Amino acid sequence: MKVLFTFKDFLGERKKELEDLGYELYFEKESDIEFKPYMEEVEVLVCYNPFNNVDIKKFKKLKWIQLSSVGLDQISEEVGEVIRDRGIILTNNKGGYGIPIGEWIVMSILELAKGSQCLFEFRRERKWRPIYNITEIYGKTIGILGTGSIAIEAAKRLKPFEVELLGVNTDGRLVEPFDKCFSINDISTVLNKSHMVVVTLPNTESTYHLLDEASLEKMKPGSYIINVSRGKVIDEKALIRKLEEGHIKGAALDVFEDEPIPKDSLLWGMKNVIITPHNSWVSDNGFERRTQLFCDNLKRYINGKKLMNRADFKKGY
Repeated sequence: MKVLFTFKDFLGERKKELEDLGYELYFEKESDIEFKPYMEEVEVLVCYNPFNNVDIKKFKKLKWIQLSSVGLDQISEEVGEVIRDRGIILTNNKGGYGIPIGEWIVMSILELAKGSQCLFEFRRERKWRPIYNITEIYGKTIGILGTGSIAIEAAKRLKPFEVELLGVNTDGRLVEPFDKCFSINDISTVLNKSHMVVVTLPNTESTYHLLDEASLEKMKPGSYIINVSRGKVIDEKALIRKLEEGHIKGAALDVFEDEPIPKDSLLWGMKNVIITPHNSWVSDNGFERRTQLFCDNLKRYINGKKLMNRADFKKGY
């Protein structure tokens, strides 16, 4: 059974283990992949999104796609239609990035609250200048939009700071370790109560610009916003206006509407904005977790067992 990985060979000792199970393993670089005759026989594809370069319809025997991502927004409508029409199984890497992104969220909240950007700037200028507009997060309310694996890992790490944790999901069901959860229809309540708002929602039709001008206006004056999900969940122009007005005191952004951010974006020059290049998912253990998931699912597949992390196009993950 042929398996194509659109990554370099990263399996190490696991490669022989998978070959002993009966897999023929192939490796191609996703960024410049070209269709080759053997690909007609590929049954399993482990990838992020090679379909900008190769036509999914040419993979005649493809039965299962294992994504390296959690979200599905890189899958075009056309490719998604082929996947659905042919009944191709689609699985994602849910849970694989929760810990590093959870840590990034905690880091960003503390950096915003403690004025790190300003202090770093003074250091570069060799200025000894204390700042006094520093915030404690103790006793504050942190609202997390989404209660999936990333949100849960962040909430677990924020709990010891003795904050109130509010979650938002589709139906308001309570998810541990949140103190309270609200339906997406009650998002305004969470925005209004929260001193910090963390966005972990997928990019779908229903979440596109969910945080528009009107929603951002409902945030508590002087609050902070952190986005680790997808840039299109927030109306970036509206966010810039609210930051300029001071209604939102600061932002930590790892994702953007356009990536890379245009060089003329106003965000670059804003001293109250932390910018990282979609980097929050990276960690020393992240690749090991991803590899373990791939291998575990490949073992399940060849043994006819249910695969982990079946993806749902409607949910976007």
